[in-house]
Amino acid sequence: MQEQVKKLIQSSIDVKLQVLANPVLQQTLIDCVAVLLKAFKSGNKVLFCGNGGSAADAQHLAAEFTGRFYTDREALPSEALHVNSSYMTAVANDYSYDVVYARMVQGMGKPGDVLVGLSTSGNSTNIINAFEMAKNKGMTTIGFTGSTGGKLKAHADYLLNVPSDDTPRIQESHILLGHIICQLVEELYFPAAPGKKSSV
Repeated sequence: MQEQVKKLIQSSIDVKLQVLANPVLQQTLIDCVAVLLKAFKSGNKVLFCGNGGSAADAQHLAAEFTGRFYTDREALPSEALHVNSSYMTAVANDYSYDVVYARMVQGMGKPGDVLVGLSTSGNSTNIINAFEMAKNKGMTTIGFTGSTGGKLKAHADYLLNVPSDDTPRIQESHILLGHIICQLVEELYFPAAPGKKSSV
């Protein structure tokens, strides 16, 4: 059992080492920081969406902006689109689960806003539909996916495609990349904010 635990830890490390050795992915991450920083400074918001574990990651990262990452500072406008269960169940029932995010983007999205979609396969129809709607609304799109980017690749302005096809390993790296983005955006937006660490 201990050897299996070590093997699983090492497999996560191996994916992160590939991320570390990928300058193109790192530059895309830096570009995403600049896009999000510009959106916040322009008075725009950042919306997140995902399914299952990726929905949890979307909610996690949105909370890092509206709450705080490291420093005490003002809240940044960000939200995960799945947190309204009445909306989600109504639209899934009355229309289709495939449009639950697209309809919310249609109602909430504004030019200059950013939509971040997390899909390990890159083939989640509701995320793809949301990205198409975001484009129609004049929003910028950032996709977090696995190695190929799936169908979402064609709809993302910026693609953070983790070099793995293993869902748990992809999600672990999504959180790594998301945390880096949140930290850098916070540091650049609030350079003089006090450095009090979160107690959570």
